[in-house]
Amino acid sequence: MGEVTSRRRFLCGAAGLAVCLLVPGRVRAAVAPARALSFSNLHTGERLRVTYREGDAYVPGALASLDRLLRDHRTGEVHPIDPALFDVLSDVRDATGGGTFEVISGFRSDATNRMLREHSHGVAEKSLHLVGRAIDVRLCGVETPRLRGAALGLRRGGVGFYPDLDFVHLDTGRVRFW
Repeated sequence: MGEVTSRRRFLCGAAGLAVCLLVPGRVRAAVAPARALSFSNLHTGERLRVTYREGDAYVPGALASLDRLLRDHRTGEVHPIDPALFDVLSDVRDATGGGTFEVISGFRSDATNRMLREHSHGVAEKSLHLVGRAIDVRLCGVETPRLRGAALGLRRGGVGFYPDLDFVHLDTGRVRFW
């Protein structure tokens, strides 16, 4: 009796699986939602709202637009920005309910980074801005201490807090904070 019951359960389970696989719409694979971000570059006046990721795929044209927006505004040099940085920004925005990111600094050329190091403190010689893995931002509708807290909560990269200048640094380097 036990063997017949086990065989019947197996066959019923297999038949149910076959029905689910054959009937459209019965079983749907989980697909990541599209991700969009809005930016305002405070130095150039440019604004951009872009869907940078659809499902699990980054959108090449959108990434190119973001690279241009986040260029070194002093030299005009454009450099690829790490797409994972946009995922961090998206997650921070979602966690805070904020809106548009105000960009203070994205990519920095060697010349710009050198100049900033000579004229201010706290600029790293090997800054992740130099390789497109860092951004300094504010988030409209969110106080910078709250923005910092949300970023720290992600535990995905570096988080720097500059309360006197009212911005937060985010990067895709190792987890650390200052």
